[in-house]
Amino acid sequence: MTHPTSTPTSAPRRVLISGASIAGPSLAYWLDRYGFEVTVVEKAGAVRGGGYAIDIRGTAREVVDRMGLLPRLREAHIDTRRISFLDAAGDTIGAVRPEQLTGGESGQDLEVRRGDLADALYAPLRDRVEFLFGDSIATLDDDGNAVHVVLDSGTHRTFDLVIGADGLHSHTRRLVFGPEEPFHHYLGHVFAGFSLPNELGLAHEAFIWSEPGRSAVVYAYEPSEPVHGFLTFVRDTPPFEAFRDPRAQRDLVASQFPEQVWQVPRLVAAMRTAEDLFFDIVSQIHMPAWSHGRVTLVGDAAHATSFLSGQGSSVALIGAYVLAGELATHADHTEAFAAYERRMRPFAERNQALATTGGTIVTPTTRAQVDARNALLRDPEAMAKELATAEAEARRATHSSLTLPEYTTAL
Repeated sequence: MTHPTSTPTSAPRRVLISGASIAGPSLAYWLDRYGFEVTVVEKAGAVRGGGYAIDIRGTAREVVDRMGLLPRLREAHIDTRRISFLDAAGDTIGAVRPEQLTGGESGQDLEVRRGDLADALYAPLRDRVEFLFGDSIATLDDDGNAVHVVLDSGTHRTFDLVIGADGLHSHTRRLVFGPEEPFHHYLGHVFAGFSLPNELGLAHEAFIWSEPGRSAVVYAYEPSEPVHGFLTFVRDTPPFEAFRDPRAQRDLVASQFPEQVWQVPRLVAAMRTAEDLFFDIVSQIHMPAWSHGRVTLVGDAAHATSFLSGQGSSVALIGAYVLAGELATHADHTEAFAAYERRMRPFAERNQALATTGGTIVTPTTRAQVDARNALLRDPEAMAKELATAEAEARRATHSSLTLPEYTTAL
C-alpha cells in the first residue's frame, strides 16, 4: 500500500474543520499527512458511537485502504446476509441479498456500524490533531487574509481556512452561505431511527414491512446486540414544526403506524421512549458553489446524497481525500477549492441521482407498486431478473466512477 508523500511548508496552513463524524476526521487525516496544522471542533462531547450500519463501496473502499483502515474495517464488517419483505399481515413474502438492492459487490463492499467507522477514523488522529469536543463555531469573519472564529465556549481563534463538515443541516454553511432552505431538496420522506432490545435473537438480517408510502424496518447485527428500528413514511411537505418539539416528532411518527400487526406496535412503543431517537427528513443539498472566500464545505454539508442513495458516507470519504489533495498541491486556496469542486461535483451529482431512480422495491408509495413488488418477491426467479438490470449495473458503475488521483507531489 502506498501513501501520499508531502513536503510541509515552513509554516503549515492552519485549518479549522467543523464536524467530527465521517468527512471531518477523514479530511483531518489527509491534511495532517500533508503537513497542515489541523483543528477539529465538534459539538458532541466525544466521537459518537453506535448508530446504524453504513456502506463503504466502490472508490471509497480504495480511500480507506490508502488510509490503512481496511483490516480494521474488515473485522468490523457486519455481513448482512438477507433482507426479508413482509406483507400487510406481517407474513414473509420473500427475501433478497443486500447487494441485489444496492448494486454493490458481494465480498467487496464493507458494511460497518457508523460508530465503528468513526472510531477507526479518530484513532490515528488522537495524538496528532487538536479536537475541541463540546464546542462549535459561534461566529466567523473572513477578512480575505484569514478567518477569525469565535467558538461557543468564548474562545477566539484565527485560521487560514475553515471547512464545514457538519452534515446535512450544516451550521457552517448557514453562517457563510445563508439559510438552508434555498439549497435543501426534500425527497418526500420522513424517518425515525432508534434502537431496541433484540428479543428475537436476530442476526445479520433485516425485515421490511410495507404498506403504500410507509415502511417499518428491523435491522439486526448480532444476536447479543440491540436491533435498529426505522419507521419511514411519505409526506408531501416537510414537518418543520416537529423539529423543535421531540414530543411532536414521536406523535407524528406514531400517528402513521396504527397497525397492530407484526412488530409494528413494538417499534412504535420503542420509538416513543428511545433515548437515541434520530428524527429527520430525507433530503439532499444542491448548491451552485461549495466555497466562498476562505471557507468551503465537504460531505453532506456540500452535497448530501440522502440515505436513499446508500452513498452518503462513501462520497464523504472520497470528497475529503480529494479536497485535502487539492489543498496540498495548490499554493492558492482559491485554485484548490475550484479544482476540488471540478473533480467532485460530477461524482456527487451522479450519486445524488441514485436516490431518485428506482426505489419502488424498498419504498413503494402506491398500492399498485406494493402489489407488483410483492408479486415479484413470490417468484424468486422473476425478482432476480428484475434486480439484475442495466440500472443495477449503472449503480455499480456510479460507485466507482471517480478515479482517485495520487497526489504524490505536495507543496
